[in-house]
Amino acid sequence: MHQSTTRIAVQTPGPGMLEVTDPVVRWVAAQRINTGLLTILCQHTSASLLIHENAAPAARRDTEAYFARIAPESDAYEHDDEGPDDMPAHLRAALTQPSLSIPLIDGALALGTWQGLYLFEHRRRPHRRTLALHLIGA
Repeated sequence: MHQSTTRIAVQTPGPGMLEVTDPVVRWVAAQRINTGLLTILCQHTSASLLIHENAAPAARRDTEAYFARIAPESDAYEHDDEGPDDMPAHLRAALTQPSLSIPLIDGALALGTWQGLYLFEHRRRPHRRTLALHLIGA
């Protein structure tokens, strides 16, 4: 059994879904593990991770619009330490997930044909986000 860990820094341009499949796949391939499990953790409380449709940009736009509707910016929130997008960003992150677990089969992530890995930035301004990766397998 082998284990490997790393961190990947991701610069976000602002709110929205940023595909991170390629850097994750490249790192996994370099580990030369054939069968195992990858865990990815977004080390932030105002961004999250999704496995999402990666072929149709409209699917991403609809998802982003949906979360803007269910957790809108508002002066009704008590928590606004970093501005009006602070609490909605925390709510959107809480409704998605901070981590993903993806099986590794025959040396490749077991993602479906139209699935990609996305960092979902919930804040208005650009951020440098960190993803922690842990791969275990043989």
